Formats: sequence, structure tokens, C-alpha cells
Amino acid sequence: MKLRISDEVSVALHFDKPIVALESTVIAHGLPHPQNIETALKLESIVRENGAVPATIAVFDGEICVGLDQQQIKKLATEKNIRKISRNDLSIAVANKLNGATTVAATTLIAYKSGIKVFATGGIGGVHRGRERDISADLPELSKTPIIVVCSGAKIVLDLPKTREWLETHGITVLGWQCEEMPAFYSQASGLTVDERVEDAKDVVRIAKARDELEMMSSILVTVPVPKEFEINAVELENFLNDALAAAEKEKIGGKEITPFLLARMSEKSGGKTLAANIALLENNARIASEIARSVY
Repeated sequence: MKLRISDEVSVALHFDKPIVALESTVIAHGLPHPQNIETALKLESIVRENGAVPATIAVFDGEICVGLDQQQIKKLATEKNIRKISRNDLSIAVANKLNGATTVAATTLIAYKSGIKVFATGGIGGVHRGRERDISADLPELSKTPIIVVCSGAKIVLDLPKTREWLETHGITVLGWQCEEMPAFYSQASGLTVDERVEDAKDVVRIAKARDELEMMSSILVTVPVPKEFEINAVELENFLNDALAAAEKEKIGGKEITPFLLARMSEKSGGKTLAANIALLENNARIASEIARSVY
């Protein structure tokens, strides 16, 4: 895979310095403007403040870029023709010299090909509610790419029990960061158990090393609860979600557009509470991923 790696990330790779990969779909499609550019820059700042090098990943003019400058981040945050790129879109984006923001699936693949061992995101994709055959490309990518992914579980708009079952069936180890339940994105509790509770970065790295020694090729998912002060009540959250699902059905929203639509609708109906929670968990996950990355190297 041909990659355009920034000087900062290249130096960090050469000297085995800790690096945290960051996805770019959250910038182009996940958050509204101006929160998208503010959050993207804040995440990079958090990673640096916590002793690691940020490597935000995207595609510009058909080049797969690992490590972006501020102008590229601004372009992702403000331009309308940014394609949402998963694994299946990568060859199209490269061949047609497109601009694109990478999903969890594409970022996982590119980070691994770059030599980056830790990736931080908000929530992974999963099995869609009411459509068991509609499975995000994130899941199969996680099943065959051995890096550490730090997230707050799967996005709340998905079928969380079926997503958890898929992860187990396909051998993806799910760790709970100081918790015993897989977080439910905006909520700390889901009722779904993790494979193992971990207390710190050393626990995560020890398990990751054992995976590598066993020559297992799946990712390790480190699930981190949203900070308590931003958690949204489960009943309230379900009401916001049901409204968003009804709106999506009425407007016939589907495919790649469904998750961004649902999250935007929930933010609107919650008076920005879900947006604040999303940003808080992104920032918290970046901190914890940096801590893990420092222990990996």
C-alpha cells in the first residue's frame, strides 16, 4: 500500500515513538461545523500533551495520507465533496484521485499498514437495528487486523447485543477499561459483558503481546465508558433514538448516510447533550489511547 506519511509521523515510526491513529470520518461526517474542526485539533493536541504523536488519516487527491496538517483538517471539516471511505472505497478513491474521510474500517487497515499499533475513535460500527444482514465493514476489518482500538463501544444507533455477539463469534477480544460491561456509547452501561476488565495500559499491552505471540490476527477492542458527567440517562436516550429512527424511515435514509443522520437528529432533539457526550468520549479515548501507546513502545 502506497502511503503519504507526514514528517512527524515518519520520524516517530523510525524512532519507535508512541503514535495514536485517528479517523477522519468524524471530522467530515460525524460532527457539525465548527465543532468538527475544533474537536479534530483538540484530539491531536490531547495526544501530544499525553506523550504520543497523532496520526489523523484521510485521502487527498487519491493519496492516502497518514498525519495531516491544519489545512487538510480544515478541508475535511468545511468542504462538501468529501467522500466517506471504507475499505471497499479505497481503490476507487485512489484511482479517481478523490478526497475522502476514512471510517473505522479504513483507518484500522491503513494504521496497521503504516506500522501504527494504537487507534482511537469514538464508537465502532456494528449490526444495524432491524437489519441483521446490514453489518458495518468495521467488524470484519477488526477481525483480521491486529492493532489496539480504543473506543466507547459501538455507536448507540446500532443493535448492541447483536454487535457484541458478532465480536465474540469472530474472535475479537473486548476489554473493559476499568469496567465490566461494554459501554453503550453515550451510556456507561449496556448489560453486555466484556471478555476481561483491565485497570491500566500495562494490562492492555500484556494481552496484546500474548495475542501477537499466538499469531492471532484480530484487533483488541479497549472499550472505555463515556465520562460520568456526560452520560445520558438510558430512558431519555432511547426516546431520542426512537425519534431519530422514525425520522430516518420517513425520509428513507439508509446506507452510509444512516448513522450520521441518526446522530445529528439525536443531537438536535437532545438540545446538544448527545453532541457534548460524543466530544467528551472522543477526547477521553484519545487520552487513554496515548497512555496505551506509550506502554506499547
